[in-house]
Amino acid sequence: MEKPDVNVPEGPAPEDLVIEDVTVGDGAQAQAGDTVEVHYVGVDFETGEEFDSSWDRKQSIEFPLDRLIDGWKEGIPGMRAGGRRRLICPPEKAYGPAGGGHPLSGRTLVFVIDLIAVAE
Repeated sequence: MEKPDVNVPEGPAPEDLVIEDVTVGDGAQAQAGDTVEVHYVGVDFETGEEFDSSWDRKQSIEFPLDRLIDGWKEGIPGMRAGGRRRLICPPEKAYGPAGGGHPLSGRTLVFVIDLIAVAE
């Protein structure tokens, strides 16, 4: 797979988590609490500016789902390895409300995530 272009939808930011499969994989299915290996790109919904990308570091990342932002905890389970999914995470599913101490607090974030592998 190659680094995806992240398309930010027109109009106001959604108030709830949006989960969209771009490509459905045929590998192992991620479950809540699993450790996953992913590639991802993160973009600010309002500005369309990329703020993070594992692709740019040329290295996938592996981590337990229970250590991630709520949008990922809720948006990755059910995904299959080999798949690509877009998540639109409102602030309460990302880094919390504005003034929360994280540079992305108060922001709606768009992620495109490629699930490489699931480790149980």
